[in-house]
Amino acid sequence: MATAANKPAGRRERPARGPSKAEAMARQVQEAIRPGQSIALLKELHILTRDGALNQDSRRKLKQVYHLFGFIEKILLELEAAGRSNITLADHGAGKSYLGFIIYDLFFRQRAEGTIFGIETREELVQRSRALAQQLGFDRMQFLPLTVAESAHSADLPQRIDVVTALHACDTATDDAIAFGLQKQAGHMVLVPCCQAETAGFLRQNKAFNLSRTPLAELWRHPLHTREMGSQITNVLRCLYLESQGYSVTVTELVGWEHSLKNELILARHTGQKKRSATERMQAMAAEFGLQELLALRYPLVAA
Repeated sequence: MATAANKPAGRRERPARGPSKAEAMARQVQEAIRPGQSIALLKELHILTRDGALNQDSRRKLKQVYHLFGFIEKILLELEAAGRSNITLADHGAGKSYLGFIIYDLFFRQRAEGTIFGIETREELVQRSRALAQQLGFDRMQFLPLTVAESAHSADLPQRIDVVTALHACDTATDDAIAFGLQKQAGHMVLVPCCQAETAGFLRQNKAFNLSRTPLAELWRHPLHTREMGSQITNVLRCLYLESQGYSVTVTELVGWEHSLKNELILARHTGQKKRSATERMQAMAAEFGLQELLALRYPLVAA
């Protein structure tokens, strides 16, 4: 047997061959995505590149969606366990229907029943989503070019919806989703608000009066604080509104703040127990912050 000392000169042992770049990339993708998930869908949503790679930005985006899907999947499984097979989910203000496609791929595609409705006002995005659903064979996805007022009374939607979602619904779009959910007697709402500006506008409008009336107005005297306070107050009012209309509410983080600043997740479950105290607190907040006009505009059942 040849030893290291008496091996023939000129012969060297080749180092063990490591994985190729393509193999390493494939392993990274396999570790990042869920088993059985549609690669074609992930490419169409630009989560994966055309050659199947996953960049750092897409990895963060995927982590956010999976984390949100974890909350939604729990709701869907509970509905299923309770005997609800033909589950209906409406993604309000769907945009490119990014969330709806992922939910369908990970949950509805494996089942014979259940429908996802993507509601979006922009006709071109609706047409694009319809074409993608047809391409992928996602037959129980419907996309409707409707405003919030139209969606509440459209014959293309069932009278009741099990779950309403709204991901990064900008400014008043989250309020639209809540109004739709109430009109459709939704059992659950999953809301991730984004870019709230309306309340901040009311705070700016009444700033001089409030500064003379209460030291609390210092909380929104500076423009940056006005924006942040407006966002915080908006979501607090939304949660109280849901409680006043018979929902239990949980507020949590969507993902870590290092991944996204649009990070608040509101989970509402219908109980049928309307809280009078929530109505009273909303009215008291409106009086304190000078938001009576906002209350009448966005939350008429409370303002009445």
